[in-house]
Amino acid sequence: MNYLGDNRLRAEFFGTLCLVLIGCSSIVLTGFNTNIPLGFLAIAITFGFTVAAMAYAIGPISGCHLNPAVTAAIWSAGRMNTADAIAYVVAQFIGAIAGAFILWLIIRGRLTGWDPATQGLGQNGWAQYGLASAIIAEFVGTVIFTIVILAVTGPRGTPAMAGLIIGITLMLIHLAFIFVSGASVNPARSLAPALFVGGNALAQVWMYLVVPTIGGLVGGWIVKSKTLDV
Repeated sequence: MNYLGDNRLRAEFFGTLCLVLIGCSSIVLTGFNTNIPLGFLAIAITFGFTVAAMAYAIGPISGCHLNPAVTAAIWSAGRMNTADAIAYVVAQFIGAIAGAFILWLIIRGRLTGWDPATQGLGQNGWAQYGLASAIIAEFVGTVIFTIVILAVTGPRGTPAMAGLIIGITLMLIHLAFIFVSGASVNPARSLAPALFVGGNALAQVWMYLVVPTIGGLVGGWIVKSKTLDV
């Protein structure tokens, strides 16, 4: 199959680019991140509504995964073949890096300067809580997120409302876990800004690559095995 000409992959690239660019911009360009706790609400809304917008824009083309963990869940649930799943993940990572790169270009123009070590690029990380807490938050958050996605897009779902429900779910996961782990639940979203920031962000990114992916696989297995009949 000619994946280079596949509109689904172009849609995943574009959607993931928008998610990282807009979502991470809400952290580093607006000052929301310094206005705790109300700033976290603004960040959560931005990520959730960006996913909702993309769901209605590109959902009919690619299904609007925007997230390797979501693709892992859909593959694990038996709704996607392996070759397509791999192609989706590659497109998502490239799109996420492109989104982070655009944000990097913008923030470098800040007249007061920009210090990646202190101001960052919207990367994820854990500091107030330990690694075990961050792992639990990312795993549980991803399992919940992917089960909701599989439920609302499945035979019993409500297609007209699916995008809004998914976006609201991501917003709620952010509100629950953002202070613990940054509430990534998305390996591509975490890797992209970490590549530009380096340092501790890059040292911690392994957890955001591994744990949400496992969470997605578990979420898909739960649905496929009828452990939770949704």
